[in-house]
Amino acid sequence: MTRQPLVARRAEELLGSSVVATAPVAGGDISTATRLRLSDGTTALMKTHPHAPADFFEAEARGLRWLAEAGGVAVPELLAHDHECLILRWVEPGKNTADAAAAFGRSLAVTHGAGAPSYGLVEDGYIGKLPLPNRPTETWAEFYAVRRVLPYLKLARDRGAVDAAQAAAIEAVIPRLGDLVPEEPPARLHGDLWNGNVLWGLDGQVWVIDPAAHGGHRETDLAMLALFGLPHLPRVLDAYDEVAPLAEGWQDRVTLHQLFPLLVHASLFGGGYGARAATLATKHT
Repeated sequence: MTRQPLVARRAEELLGSSVVATAPVAGGDISTATRLRLSDGTTALMKTHPHAPADFFEAEARGLRWLAEAGGVAVPELLAHDHECLILRWVEPGKNTADAAAAFGRSLAVTHGAGAPSYGLVEDGYIGKLPLPNRPTETWAEFYAVRRVLPYLKLARDRGAVDAAQAAAIEAVIPRLGDLVPEEPPARLHGDLWNGNVLWGLDGQVWVIDPAAHGGHRETDLAMLALFGLPHLPRVLDAYDEVAPLAEGWQDRVTLHQLFPLLVHASLFGGGYGARAATLATKHT
């Protein structure tokens, strides 16, 4: 590890501790990640984004604290943040194991079970680098329609990632949401729980990062885990179901909950994500 003076100086200002060395961390297309070694022996991860919206890292910090309060799934300790950066205690990577996956499933059930005051959240947030509307609604079906699917469908259409026929196929499922998904009390969701935001620690724990936290339907987090694949996912789901049994037919609803993240990806990256969302939507109409 060398020492990047500008990064080190900013970290020292926030932490009140000297930075001995820094090293770039690969991955991530939104923020720049740097590993820090502090004079007190602490190792930390610093995320920087010099042109981030003023509340970008505050939203992430708020989500991390809210998830940690649930006492379920492990969340790295938040050491400091401001409008340009966020610093977390480092999680040393380890191997993915079936035992860790089962523990993760049980702890995720605890986090979800901590609940939320409503569907949504008082404050808006971000998913990736896109704004995430969170204003609460009365029902999950309304929330999923007007705060998740429709805003990103419009954005994807505006960016040419979804055509008229695909948009019509997705819109057709909206009136059926209340009938297709059993209403449940709002769960405390990570909100962006894909494989890249799940860390397998050397300590044998599974940790989660980069939340888009809000109150929602717990099946949404589980569907996100399945979208891009997670090691030992069946063990995660079985352990989860043992702690908090899922409503009958939840497997058939996975693709319905995946419409939102697919539309987010269509908005950000284009490609075939919009077409895939449309194909999944037709299964529910």
